[in-house]
Amino acid sequence: MSLKEEGGRKKEEVATEQSQGLPEGWETATLGDVLLDIVGGGAPPRNVPAYFDGSIPWFTVKDMKSLRPRDAEEHITEEAINNSATNLIPANTLILATRIALGRAMRPLVDCAINQDLKALTLGEGVEPDFFLYWVCAHERAIQDLGSGTTVSGIRLETLRSLPVLLPPSAEQNRIVEKLEELLSDLDAGVAELKAAQQKLAQYRQSLLKAAVEGDLTADWRRQHIPTETGAELLSRILQERRARWEAKQLEKFASQGKTPPKNWQNKYPEPTPPDTQNLPTLPEGWVWASVDQIGEVFLGKMLDKSKHITGKELPYFRNVNVRWGEIDVGDVKEMFFDDDELERYGLLEGDVLVCEGGELGRAAVCKKEHESFKYQKALHRVRLFGFYEPYLFISILETLSKSGRLAKEFTGSTINHFTKEIFVALSIPLPPLVEQKEIVSKIHAQIDEIFEQLMRIDFSLKQTTAQRQNILRAAFAGELVPQDPSDEPASALLERIRAQRAAQAPAKKPRGRKKKEIQNV
Repeated sequence: MSLKEEGGRKKEEVATEQSQGLPEGWETATLGDVLLDIVGGGAPPRNVPAYFDGSIPWFTVKDMKSLRPRDAEEHITEEAINNSATNLIPANTLILATRIALGRAMRPLVDCAINQDLKALTLGEGVEPDFFLYWVCAHERAIQDLGSGTTVSGIRLETLRSLPVLLPPSAEQNRIVEKLEELLSDLDAGVAELKAAQQKLAQYRQSLLKAAVEGDLTADWRRQHIPTETGAELLSRILQERRARWEAKQLEKFASQGKTPPKNWQNKYPEPTPPDTQNLPTLPEGWVWASVDQIGEVFLGKMLDKSKHITGKELPYFRNVNVRWGEIDVGDVKEMFFDDDELERYGLLEGDVLVCEGGELGRAAVCKKEHESFKYQKALHRVRLFGFYEPYLFISILETLSKSGRLAKEFTGSTINHFTKEIFVALSIPLPPLVEQKEIVSKIHAQIDEIFEQLMRIDFSLKQTTAQRQNILRAAFAGELVPQDPSDEPASALLERIRAQRAAQAPAKKPRGRKKKEIQNV
């Protein structure tokens, strides 16, 4: 039964059912039964900068990155504590997030202060704090489910205090923590190794793409194969085809209007933006620099129509969020209206490349056959390469430039950076011979597939470790991780002492009497 289900029932009913299967010496209780106090936090006024120029760590949920942090991002002064709702919390106190990162816990190793999203829990004498630190970790999801609030989820103090707990004897709490430290430490070491392997594979992938776009990946291949068409010759052919397409469209336009082409109409041909080859590295033999404008046709998608007078067909379209590096996500696709004369303009064909106009620098993916039924929004550039440039090599170049930081220099914008069409079409990219492009892509795919398989195996192992961690925690708080010792003082005695301790420290209630002035008049 979950904490939420138990919390909604009478304490006596839950206790009766749980006690029947309790390990020896354990007791059913609530979190409030083992607490002496709950201390809240607060934020010093930001309009007093001096308050944030101190040495006392001021913890917020963003600092809860480990179970036992040593420092916080921000530090405050004693004066800030004295003049705000925050409090000085002793080192090693159990601190729980009751808002935003609901259910997360930590035990800072230093004296500190906390903000309003955190609560410091003072446990009764004889209660092992680390036992409850791990207890919160084990029940984090259940605590989150108990949260309420429309904007920010939080848990009420009375709900927090009423959380049901199976409490072992104090000595067994220590043995459980010791065993948890041993098992989880080994598990954490394994997770660290897996994540290190993930990082190495990511680095290898970037090295692979860099070698591909710089020509190192096919260096041996070039020594054994002499292309029948160099990159420079290919560029010349691309430019001829580009002009021929433009002229064909113009003639079609004149014909549709019943007009005779005017004299020297070919002179109006818009020459593509040439590449700026200054400060660019030397390319391998047979390669040449080209601009995006030279090798492809670039169009921005349709502006989102917010008018009430909408015509045409309502069709699915891709947005920036649908484009990932190397793949298109169709899980969250919206629809808008397209007129008949817009269908081709905003249409997609297999092999088209979609490039993000904003967001992560130059993020791009290749369209497949199943994407031809979609359109695309203004947040995306569509690049049509007409078979002269391998699409997967093109996105490999963009990713390499993005990860290296070069694309950042090409971005413009004060608040939101945009990869404008003017900047994009002028981007310089290497143009290898077409036959070598195909060889590069073949090698990339072969090695990327192997990287992907290894990453999938690592991901599976990480999921197994997550499940194993939950099984360990479940066993710990069900009394199955370590054996019970009949000589242990039972948890019932521990609870009695905590009740006595809580009663002893409770301030004496002031007598409810009349005001002084009224008493004097009696």
